[in-house]
Amino acid sequence: MSTQASKLEALMDAQHNGRGGTRVVAITSGKGGVGKSTLSANIAYVLASRGYRVGLMDADIGLANLDVMFNVRAERNILHVLKGEARFEDIVVPLEENLFLIPGESGDEILKFSDATIVSRFIDESQMLEGLDFLIIDTGAGIGDTIQMFLKAADEVVVVTIPDPAAITDAYAMVKVISRIKSDLSMIVNQVRNAKEGMKIFETIKKVAFGNIGEDLELKMLGSVRSDAHVARSVKQRVLVCKELSNIAPAGDIEAIAMAIADKKEHKMLERGREGGIGTFFKKLLGQF
Repeated sequence: MSTQASKLEALMDAQHNGRGGTRVVAITSGKGGVGKSTLSANIAYVLASRGYRVGLMDADIGLANLDVMFNVRAERNILHVLKGEARFEDIVVPLEENLFLIPGESGDEILKFSDATIVSRFIDESQMLEGLDFLIIDTGAGIGDTIQMFLKAADEVVVVTIPDPAAITDAYAMVKVISRIKSDLSMIVNQVRNAKEGMKIFETIKKVAFGNIGEDLELKMLGSVRSDAHVARSVKQRVLVCKELSNIAPAGDIEAIAMAIADKKEHKMLERGREGGIGTFFKKLLGQF
């Protein structure tokens, strides 16, 4: 048996691991270039290294690039499964122990499928992913309809911004749009000089949001990540900061954020039991729930 096949078999065998179902976390941004994909990849890696089974889904429509970041080749993607040209087990790519890539589609065709038979088969196929503890979704930037579908279907939404006036304005616009479909969301401020700067930016966005949206919105600071030239170089070299440069400040910041995400799952299990799961997520995404 090949290594890939054995890893996928282990994932499928974990479907009944009793760890509370799959928590779907969508990581998004108001504009591109804020480090969203880098954060998604590294957060997924940290969670996997801590023993959680993690799926990383590339939903950056129009710029699906996580396969490039991990230096792997994805021959087929989720659209092939919807078309019946592949099974889920054919497209899932094992990256590290406990970490699996689910290649996205560079286009919005995935959301055009509404045939009940096709969707039903697709949902059945997706059951192989029920062994995941987390599904981290790297969405596209902006507030387009396709992106909003992913955000609406996710259990948790995280907005990423940076200390740039345009990025901060776009992040607020993103929060405003998401507030119509989610009552709570989190924020990461990337590329900051220090934690104080990150918190100041978050508080500014929160104040404006509360003033215009209302205090029913639960906007929480998930964390900030300090700027470091090594991060930009790591992207070009196709290496993960949290794996290869774990001693630098941003790696520690990302690890803390990943653990905060893990804590939310643990609290959910204590308070209300299991997450909705992969099947529920795809039903919502494809308009069947």
